[in-house]
Amino acid sequence: MNAPLMPKATAVWLIDNTTLTFEQIADFCHLHTLEVQAIADGEIIVGMVGHDPVSSGQLTLDEIERCQANPHARLHMSSNVHAVKTKKGAKYTPVALRQVKPNGIAWLLREIPTITDGDIIRLLGTTRATIQAIRTKTHRMMSEIKPESPAHLGLCTTDELNKLFKKYAL
Repeated sequence: MNAPLMPKATAVWLIDNTTLTFEQIADFCHLHTLEVQAIADGEIIVGMVGHDPVSSGQLTLDEIERCQANPHARLHMSSNVHAVKTKKGAKYTPVALRQVKPNGIAWLLREIPTITDGDIIRLLGTTRATIQAIRTKTHRMMSEIKPESPAHLGLCTTDELNKLFKKYAL
């Protein structure tokens, strides 16, 4: 049996929202029973937000109700866990890396002069306005921008960069 996504957060949600036993929760989340009891007592993971396994498709309400009725029953992962589709949102860049993003854009524009704005946006998660400002050298921090590989900066992987180079046949 596979472990649920974010097992400790799932355990927090199950503790807060169900009457399942610690053993049932521990078995489902692949945690030790004492760890589940410590979570319930507030000794560890204080303040963690619970992760709802029903909304993510890992469990069904029927399965939870079945196990609440019988303390010896074990929770079983829903068979359609992988069928749940998540909408891919904008690429998140940590705060520490946001200020080096223009360096990665400048490097891409220098190394692949024919690159489209859409490819840069997909790779780095930036805006057209930022790309155009760097392309026309009107960016407010232009004097501080030093072209550097986005893979070395941690903005993308080398595989993603290699795919881009193959696309533009470089």
